[in-house]
Amino acid sequence: MGVDFQPDKPIYQQLIDRLAGEIIRSIRKPGDKLPSVREYAVETGVNANTIQRVYREMEQMEIVQTKRGQGTFVTEENARLVSLREDMKQQYVEAFVKDMRELGFTTTEMIRGLEEYHDEQEDRDD
Repeated sequence: MGVDFQPDKPIYQQLIDRLAGEIIRSIRKPGDKLPSVREYAVETGVNANTIQRVYREMEQMEIVQTKRGQGTFVTEENARLVSLREDMKQQYVEAFVKDMRELGFTTTEMIRGLEEYHDEQEDRDD
C-alpha cells in the first residue's frame, strides 16, 4: 500500500505525526494495540527499522506503551492524551501563523479569514 511522504520532513517524524493524529481523532483509542513493527512496515512501505524508531520515540513521548511479548499499545493515560492534543494544536497554529506572516498577513486578516472559512463550512453543513 504505502504512504505518500513529504520530502522536507523525516519519514519517522511523519509517521509519528500520522499515528498521533489517529490517536487524537480517536481512530486509535486508549488501550488499542498498534500493528506489529513488521505489519506497519508493510502497510506504510517503510523499513521495519524506521517503524521500530517510531514506536520507540512514541514510547519516550509516553503516547504508547510496549508490553513485552504482547505488542505496543496506545496509552490509557488520559492526561497524556489531552496534552498530546493540545501540543499538536499548538504546533499547527504556530506553523499557520508563521506561514501567514511570511505572506504578509496581519493577525486581524488571519482571524477574519478563519471566521469566514468557519462560516462557509457551517453553511455547507446545514
